[in-house]
Order: sequence, then structure tokens, then C-alpha cells
Amino acid sequence: MSGPYAPPVPVRELTAVSADGARLHVEVHGPEDAPAVVLAHGWTCSTAFWAAQIRALAADHRVVAYDQRGHGRSPVSARCDTEALADDLEAVLDAALEPGRRAVIAGHSMGGMTVMAAAGRAAFRERTAAVLLCSTGSSRLVAEATVVPLRAGRVRTALTRRVLGSGAPLGPVTPVARAVLKYATMGAGSAPHRVEVCARIVHACPRRVRAAWSHVLDSLDLDEGVRRLEVPVMVVAGDRDRLTPPVHARAIAAGLPRCVGLVELAGVGHMTPVEAPELVAGCIRELVGTYLVPAETENHAEHAEESA
Repeated sequence: MSGPYAPPVPVRELTAVSADGARLHVEVHGPEDAPAVVLAHGWTCSTAFWAAQIRALAADHRVVAYDQRGHGRSPVSARCDTEALADDLEAVLDAALEPGRRAVIAGHSMGGMTVMAAAGRAAFRERTAAVLLCSTGSSRLVAEATVVPLRAGRVRTALTRRVLGSGAPLGPVTPVARAVLKYATMGAGSAPHRVEVCARIVHACPRRVRAAWSHVLDSLDLDEGVRRLEVPVMVVAGDRDRLTPPVHARAIAAGLPRCVGLVELAGVGHMTPVEAPELVAGCIRELVGTYLVPAETENHAEHAEESA
């Protein structure tokens, strides 16, 4: 892709090693001494999913994006569970940021679940100034999904489980493939170039990785993680999201100790960072300006006084 959705060239690339030895591809953008932002993508995606936010923020933020295990350029791992996702996020924070440095963390879909899985960990709390959760849920993902156009119930849940858990190859990005992906994951008004970039990213995910993580999402229960997410959290959802409908965003916002905003976007589906790139980047910038920069300024002043 060209334009804002072309993957930006990072300042540097590195490999983070998780607790079980899994290796994670990490990209770092922007000035070294700028406020830090960490981006965690969702199921079947990659760092390329955040291209628009990276371009919007990298001029005055230190932006770290990484490929979840098995996605993008991170090798496939035998371990697939939410604790592994939390381990991976901790490994990325340790590898990409200096000791003690805090960041605003944005997670989309499975990336948001990664944050919820890590919420109770001391290392996560020490490194996180605020969180943005985009198009995500903490439990009942298959039961609440509306990808299959039937009334809620056992039949819809069973069919949804089969659709999302399929290991069938997606094949090339054809007009039919784009139409299917748009129906399942995006709003009806999404521009063709946005559908194209999402299709290319999703179709690049290995089918066994897609299937393996679908089973994890099927049995997801991170409601306790929501209650333990004590940093300021902003929640963003599309009102046309069929994978994680707004009922999830509302439940998360109600369960958070420090919800600082719930934004529901009219006409937007599941792929909020691509469908509403300026708004998502603006939410990240707002969280940085409110919860990270003032604290960093205060810390610098304290250090200066101690040195004097």
C-alpha cells in the first residue's frame, strides 16, 4: 500500500524474548526522548495495522509496535494463551523502553485482551501510564458476535464458532474476499483502500495461527483483568462492529476502576485504527498529554533537584 497505510520504516528493529523463549519482532519509531507509546495489534493482524497511527505520532512520540507471537514477523509458538500474551507485552516493554520508563499502551482487539491479561502484574502497572482499548472484549466473544446474521442463541453461537475457528486458507485477495472481510469486520461505508489494506494484512496471517488463536478467543474470560486494570483507560468501539459489538465496550467501561472515556463511533466496524485513524491517533495523543507528559515533567524536575 502507499500513503498513510504503507508500513513506515522504523528507526530500529529489535527482538524481544518472552518468558517461554518466544521471539517477538519489535519496531521502534520516533525520537528517543519523546513520550512513549506501545501498540499491540489484534488477531490475524501485524504491526502494519498501526501504520496510520505510527505516521501520525512518530514525529513527537517514541512509538513501539510489535508482532504478536505467530503474527507478522514473530515466529509461530506452540504456546497460545492469554498469559503468553501478557508475558510477551512485558518482554516488549523491557526490550524497547529504558528501565522505569512508562508508556501509554494501545491495544486493538486481541491487543486489548493482551492488556487485560497483564493488568494485575506489577511490572505492567509500573510501566503503564494509561491505556486505550479499541474494539475489544473480555469474555463471551463468540456468543455476542453478530457475524452470523441470526438471532442470539445456541445455533448462532455454534455457527459463529465454526466460522471463526476455521483453518481453511483464505486464498488471494479477490473482490469476493474483500467483500466478505468488509462484511465481517468493517462498516458498510468503509472506503475501498481501507478494505484493501485490512484484507492484505489479514490474508497474510498463517491459517494455523488464525485457527489456534481463535480457540483461545472462544474460551476467553478476562473479566477479572478489567477489574484489575487500575490505570486510566479510554475505550473506543464501532457501533457496526460484528466481532466485538458495543455491548463489550460498555461492559468494560462499567467494570473499569478508572474509565476516562467511552467513545462509540457511528458507522464504524471492528477495524477502528484503520477505519477511524485520526480519531484513534487523537485518543492516544490525548492520553499521553493528560497522563504521561505531566508525570514525566514532574519526574525530570525531581531528578534535577536531587542533582543540584
